[in-house]
Amino acid sequence: MRATEILHNLGQSIWLDNITRELLDSGTLKRYIDDLSVSGLTSNPTIFDHAITHSKSYDSEIRRLVGAGLSGEALFFELAVQDLTRAAELFTPIHERTASVDGWVSLEVSPLLAYDAKATVVEAKALHKKANRRNLFIKIPGTKEGGPAIEDAVFSGVPVNVTLLFTSDHYLAAAEAYMSGLERRVAAGLSPDVRSVASLFISRWDKATMDKVPDRDRDRLGVAIGQQAYAAYRDVLESDRWQRLANCGARAQRLLFASTGTKDPKASDVLYIGSLAAPNTVNTMPEETLLAFGEHGRVSGAIPRAGADWEQVLAEFGRVGVDVAKLGADLQTEGARSFDDSWKDLLNAIEAKSKALK
Repeated sequence: MRATEILHNLGQSIWLDNITRELLDSGTLKRYIDDLSVSGLTSNPTIFDHAITHSKSYDSEIRRLVGAGLSGEALFFELAVQDLTRAAELFTPIHERTASVDGWVSLEVSPLLAYDAKATVVEAKALHKKANRRNLFIKIPGTKEGGPAIEDAVFSGVPVNVTLLFTSDHYLAAAEAYMSGLERRVAAGLSPDVRSVASLFISRWDKATMDKVPDRDRDRLGVAIGQQAYAAYRDVLESDRWQRLANCGARAQRLLFASTGTKDPKASDVLYIGSLAAPNTVNTMPEETLLAFGEHGRVSGAIPRAGADWEQVLAEFGRVGVDVAKLGADLQTEGARSFDDSWKDLLNAIEAKSKALK
């Protein structure tokens, strides 16, 4: 039995962190679903930038859309929605079989709106309506300003993938926004069955510290942060507040482990997969990580509810001079800036290709 199937049977969803038109046209995504237990997909501006820049498969559609008067963000979202609706159709049987727990794809609002809650909600609602797929998440950054946008989007019935989370406190803020949105729906007589995931970024922790700590601590911080957030996630699900919402028909905002491709060339290429196995969670993997885990990954069991060593690891990093709380805040700020840069690169690439194809 493949390691991916073992992980799936343990109760963790495997999502692909990639989308290209070639993946769809070649049948590769369908093969990943059938052979590697892939049950969902995520995207971001960097992924689309790479796909459009390094491929000719979008050229004819870009030429047609330019001829129809589209440009910039409008043209990009047209391309993205085309790809993601096709992917959503492939995952629809999983979505239906799991009573809408799994089988999701994700589309991000413009990263330039990360600090504008009102504009984020307007765009989230418009994109979800445009795609017209029940199994499409709209990705909203979990910044401080993103909290009200997440709450309002959930209240409006938009399924949300909360992205750019780095710490357990970031996760708890996302859970607070999600539950507040659901409570408002219950108070308004609406169904609280609006789905969400909270995406915790893992590998950037180790990338930021690998050259600043002793070798014994190298590549340990990301897993510890993931385990700490998982403990917080389980506490939320066991809280009286969540149990009241569940009694009204709400379903869990699942914790999603994101950025799980190994950045350290000295470390295992599947470092963040088996070590973050846990039921009722998601691990979204870059394509190369998915393939590597399918070939030689191992699953020794789930993150323990008690006995995980994340507290000792975080204490050790404190002793060697790493301010984990400050680093988490810095990583979120840098992540938002990186997404901004990728978004601008993406729009520049689309503009350049549009001019060349006229």
